[in-house]
Amino acid sequence: MSTPSRPDLASAALTWLLNVATRVLAHSLNMPEPLVYSTGVFVYAQVQAAETRAARTLCPVRLMRRLQGVLRRW
Repeated sequence: MSTPSRPDLASAALTWLLNVATRVLAHSLNMPEPLVYSTGVFVYAQVQAAETRAARTLCPVRLMRRLQGVLRRW
């Protein structure tokens, strides 16, 4: 019988810790675990969408085009 390698042990420990954290959060909010998980996924998706919009707005190429458009109007 072989002992688990370090990456497997770290992965298992991280998974276990994430499950415990989810259970503790669900208990403290008095919510079922699947609802806590789903809410977390929804919040993550919303944050990703907001970051994508912000990154698109602050894209150097777009900013340069906006600046050129403003300078043309002067």
